[in-house]
Amino acid sequence: MDWMFEDFKTDLDTLNPIVREKALSIAKELIEKKDISAKEALSEGIIRAEEWFYDLEG
Repeated sequence: MDWMFEDFKTDLDTLNPIVREKALSIAKELIEKKDISAKEALSEGIIRAEEWFYDLEG
């Protein structure tokens, strides 16, 4: 897990491993491209990753 999101470990522990990795990837991208906090980026990343995963599952 990325050190940047260590404080939010409990938010990530309940996720499917595939969704967790996607959420971290999205959150990192949001932090790089937007001026938002790690918490906001992770929350948005989790939402987007779950939507992405459900779209894959059909």
